Amino acid sequence: MKEIINTNQAPAPIGPYNQAIKAGNTLYISGQIPLSPETNALINGSIADETRQVLENLHAILTTAGYSFADVVKTSIFLSDMADFAEVNEVYAEYFTENAPARETVAVKGLPKGVRVEISLIAWKA
Repeated sequence: MKEIINTNQAPAPIGPYNQAIKAGNTLYISGQIPLSPETNALINGSIADETRQVLENLHAILTTAGYSFADVVKTSIFLSDMADFAEVNEVYAEYFTENAPARETVAVKGLPKGVRVEISLIAWKA
């Protein structure tokens, strides 16, 4: 059985998708970009500020679904410029302090709304 997860503590989807889908014990969270959940406006600042907002959005969705960062098994990070990798990695490490999940980080030509970072994730728990 699949369950749709949405919360007003994270930005509303900007297209025909949901924030997350729970299928069995697995939670699939759609890519999050640095949007404020209160205004749906882009957070403009350093790449660290933008990454922190993305991770806070992910945290809100995880919490709504009854999961935490400790339950995350896989993340995908999309950057518009690989030169931002080190700074994004520093902020990422603040949220994944133990037993970091599997991950890939890729540079892409463009991201929604022209942002510099997008992160999606998969979480699982028994």
